[in-house]
Amino acid sequence: MIATIIGVGLIGGSLAITLREKGMVSRVIGVDQQESNLQKARELNIIDEAASLEDALQRAKLIVLAIPVDALLQLLPAVLDKVQPHQVIVDMGSTKEKILQLVAGHPNRGRFVAAHPMAGTEYSGPEAAIPDLFTNRTMVLCDVMNSDEDALELVENLVDALQMRLVYMNAREHDLHTAYVSHISHITSFALALTVLKKEKEQGRIFELASGGFESTVRLAKSSPDMWVPIFKHNRSNVLDVLEEHIHQLEQMKQLLEAEDYDTFYKLIQKSNKIRKILK
Repeated sequence: MIATIIGVGLIGGSLAITLREKGMVSRVIGVDQQESNLQKARELNIIDEAASLEDALQRAKLIVLAIPVDALLQLLPAVLDKVQPHQVIVDMGSTKEKILQLVAGHPNRGRFVAAHPMAGTEYSGPEAAIPDLFTNRTMVLCDVMNSDEDALELVENLVDALQMRLVYMNAREHDLHTAYVSHISHITSFALALTVLKKEKEQGRIFELASGGFESTVRLAKSSPDMWVPIFKHNRSNVLDVLEEHIHQLEQMKQLLEAEDYDTFYKLIQKSNKIRKILK
C-alpha cells in the first residue's frame, strides 16, 4: 500500500517511520509546504519521495493529513473533492468538532476517518520524528458511524499495527476531554514559562536552581505556536471552560496562603493526590 503523508513533521514523520517498519505500507510519499522539511525527511529516510499534492493524491491508497488544525480545515474539503472510492483519508488533528461539521454534507465523507493520536513531544519538524512515538498510546476515532466500513477497517488495522489503544468518541466529547487532559497542560506550561522568564529578567540566576521537577513541568512550553494557537482557537470554548476552573483553583490556593491557612492547604494537596488512582 502506498501512503501519502501531508505534513512530514513529528506526527506525520513518526507515522511514516512506524508504518514502514511494520510493513503496513510499501512506499511513503511526502507532501509539505516547506521544501526544507521534505529535504530533511528524505535525508532521514522518513519518506521515499516528495511530490506535489496533486500527484501524491492520485497515487496513494492511504492519505494522512498531519498538519495544524487551521491548515486542515482549509485542505480537507479539497482532498475530499478528489478522493477516489478505493482511497482512505485520515487526519491527525487535535480538535474534531469544527472539522467534522465542515465536511458533514460532503458526498465523499465516508472515505474520511477522523483520528487523533494522543501522542507527541515538545519538539517539531522531521528531526523530531521517532519510531516508537505511538506505542502504548491512545488513538481516538471520532464519529466513526459516518465513515465507510472498509475505510474504518483500514484505519483500525493501522492503529493495531502501531500498537495503540483504540477509543471511540463523538467529536464534541473528544474536544471537551482533550481540553482537560492535553490543552490545559500546554497553556499552563506556556504561562509558567512566561512567569519564570519574567522573574529571571528581574531577579536573575533563577535557572541556576532549575532541576527535574521544573523541567518536567515547563517542558511543554517548548511546543510550537504554529500547532498550538490553532488548537486553542478551534477549541476555544472548552479551553476557556477548563481555564476558568484552573484559575479558580489557583486563586483558592493563593487565598489560603494569604490567610496562612495551612491546614486547609494540606487538605487540598491531599485531595489532589487522588490523581494517583487515575494515573498509575
